[in-house]
Amino acid sequence: MTKPLRIGVAGLGSVGAALVRLLQRRRADLRARTGRDITIVGVSARSRRERGLDLGGARFYDDPAALAASSEIDLFVELIGGADGAAYDAARAALSRGVPLVTANKAMLAAHGLELGRLAESHGAPLAFEAAVAGGIPIIKTLREGLAGNAVRRVSGILNGTCNYILSRMETEGLPFEACLADAQRLGYAEADPTFDIGGFDTAHKLAILASLAFGAKIDVGAISIEGIQSITLADLAAADELGYRIKLLGVAERSEKGIEQRVHPTMVAKAAPLAQTMGVHNAITIDGDAIGALTLVGPGAGGDATASAVAADICDIARGDVAPAFGRPIDALEEAERVPMQRHEGGYYVRLAVVERPGSVATISTRMAEQRISIEAIMQKGKAKGVTANEVVPVVLLTHATTETAIREALALAVADGAVRETPQVIRIERD
Repeated sequence: MTKPLRIGVAGLGSVGAALVRLLQRRRADLRARTGRDITIVGVSARSRRERGLDLGGARFYDDPAALAASSEIDLFVELIGGADGAAYDAARAALSRGVPLVTANKAMLAAHGLELGRLAESHGAPLAFEAAVAGGIPIIKTLREGLAGNAVRRVSGILNGTCNYILSRMETEGLPFEACLADAQRLGYAEADPTFDIGGFDTAHKLAILASLAFGAKIDVGAISIEGIQSITLADLAAADELGYRIKLLGVAERSEKGIEQRVHPTMVAKAAPLAQTMGVHNAITIDGDAIGALTLVGPGAGGDATASAVAADICDIARGDVAPAFGRPIDALEEAERVPMQRHEGGYYVRLAVVERPGSVATISTRMAEQRISIEAIMQKGKAKGVTANEVVPVVLLTHATTETAIREALALAVADGAVRETPQVIRIERD
């Protein structure tokens, strides 16, 4: 049998601890699958406190970069997190001396993935990151290897379990956003500062990685238009339900003749679609390929055990010597794709307006829409409510046929300037594909 694979693990939080337990629990089976023992010989964490883990004779390192640079390990697992700092320094230390790197760090990959990929290639060190996107769902291997024979046209998905949990509870239990967010924090689904999740930034980091794999393009987080879920109300969810939709925070990347469009935003998805049926903390990704059509993968997008499962899969690949280029092709073969700005996005829109109740208000809005060549599919008055001023306003919902982001924003800005609309219009894109 081949000599044991000696592993160093940096980060002993929920994922790191779950990985230690998994490698111990599945040791015999992993040996049978890879032809060698997989042994943790070094660990690093913020403190040496007792964690209830059997680390055997593993050596503790206060500095994760020192662990990564140690001649005692054959593979380095980075589970620290964060785009820079200790995680980035340790990752570079491992790859610089030709040690394979397994990471779950989507922020670091989004910021430095191309640099780390080039460093890995120059030193002949595998770089693997199945756990960086969608937890236990094997989306990286699916795009990089399983669908290598496809020309992928589009990738879209629910990539953040915190947001999906909040929107699911708002819809099914009629609870306001703030209450659902508080519960998510209490249950550990959301951080004390939840901006990274609810603001859409976590989804954007993951989408950038998926777009690179799907389209053979360089990672480009700066190309992503990002909106979070903070503005979604129970009124929006009720309207979506009445119209046959659910609201989900989606990350969408698609290739067109114009280039690659990447966007993160709340989206109305038809209830019959697999993404709409994915509730709670689960993730789901739909891939549209020329040979397979639409393929959807659904599963746990976070959590210690699910993420550790993905980390272990990468470890096994490296133990067997079964290694593919990190982004599906050499770094220098990745293209510099043309950015498609959000203003050029085309699709249907849901618009909720606080319309001033006076003769001609709706006609004014319709005129502004017509001036921008926007065709209105449906218009609904949703009862009366008091606005923020002394004037009475009426909630009105519009659905449009396909139009551009620029056109809808310009029409609404003019309607507000005309005095026909109070407050900021709520605009949600509709996915009809």
